[in-house]
Amino acid sequence: MIFGMTPFTFFHVLLSLVGIFSGFIAVFGMISGKRLDGWTALFLVTTALTSITGFFFPFHKLLPSHIVGIVSLAVLALAFPARYLLHLAGAWRKVYAVTASLALYLNVFVLVVQLFLKVPSLHALAPTGSEPPFVISEVVVMALFIALTIAAAIKFRPEPLHA
Repeated sequence: MIFGMTPFTFFHVLLSLVGIFSGFIAVFGMISGKRLDGWTALFLVTTALTSITGFFFPFHKLLPSHIVGIVSLAVLALAFPARYLLHLAGAWRKVYAVTASLALYLNVFVLVVQLFLKVPSLHALAPTGSEPPFVISEVVVMALFIALTIAAAIKFRPEPLHA
């Protein structure tokens, strides 16, 4: 056990946290017009692996977490080719900015859910996940990401690659 988690759960959580951290750097890079290739690759790979590893936990029925994982993988299925195959050409720049931001949002959304489930003081505030503290937290996160996504879609004009 690592911090009360199985090694696999710890690995999944670590992937998620690395994805969130590197994702914020990548999104703020887009807003400032920087490519940040290394951070972007780290973000996309760890975010995809977070969603993939989520399906390796035991389950008996389709859960909301699985739906979020499926949506995240579908979003990333657009982000990867927009970034690496289509090289952000034309409308693919905005497609990438929106899908990358949405993938980060989904990861942060799940983080907030998990915090309310696992942190005793937060769980006491919202034991069913429908109480005002939880709803307000998720609405604030969503509003922040709407603003970040709009800014990234408008401002992301990456500098050209240097040979």
